Formats: sequence, structure tokens, C-alpha cells
Amino acid sequence: MTKKAKLTNICPVFLSDDVKRTTEYYVHELGFKYAAHFDKEDNFATIYRDSIEIVIVQKKKGTIASNTKRYGNGFDAYIDADSLKGIDHLYDECLKRNVRIVKSPGMTDYGSYEFVIEDIDGRNIGFGLIANKDIYFENSNLLEQ
Repeated sequence: MTKKAKLTNICPVFLSDDVKRTTEYYVHELGFKYAAHFDKEDNFATIYRDSIEIVIVQKKKGTIASNTKRYGNGFDAYIDADSLKGIDHLYDECLKRNVRIVKSPGMTDYGSYEFVIEDIDGRNIGFGLIANKDIYFENSNLLEQ
């Protein structure tokens, strides 16, 4: 029997017009910590909050645009909270820090409780959690052996 590697995390890469500015936004507005590499050839920083890790890289060409602006749909990242109450606490934290809210907390038709912010670069970041597993997994193969 072939062994499979276990995946443990995903680390999205966000391109930025100004890595320092984007990093400062996530640190001051969303409570992240950082490891800066502004003096490196690729000019980047990695930001951390709890088990979340995001790399912010200085773009070299092109225009930064959210999935919604570019394609008409889709978050640019989706971050799970530890609990439904955790989503409300994070929402309150965002309100206090004047983070731009795109969608207030609520239930979706696919069974998640979530809200959406727009970050300093125009990305739409969803924060949520599956609240109704029967709805969310009704068309799933996760139970197959």
C-alpha cells in the first residue's frame, strides 16, 4: 500500500503594489504578526495570526485586482474561525478598527456562517465556518472510503 503525504496548511500568496503598506494593514487592522524580507530580491513579508500564514510579495508587473473584479465572483482567500462565536468576535474587531466590511455576518445558502472584508489592496477575504454540515456536505464524496 502506498503511503500518502498528509497536507497540514495552505499559505496563499498575495501580490501587492507596496508590500510594506499591505503588511502594515494586516498587522494594524487585523492583528497579524510578520516576518519582513523587504531587503531581499523578491521583497516580501510573511504574516501570521494563530495558524494562518499569508505571504505578501511585491508585484513586478500587472494590476492587482480581486477575483470579484477580475472574474465576477470568488473570494481571494477564505479563513475559517475556531467557532461561530469566533466569527462574531472577529467581525466586532474589524468594526472597531474600521476595516471595510463588504458583507455582514450571516448564513449562506450553502450552510456557512460568514462575513467578508475588503483589504487595502481590494481583495475580498471571507471569514466563516460551516454551520450546517447537512447542507454543506449534501453533495459530497467525503464519506466515501
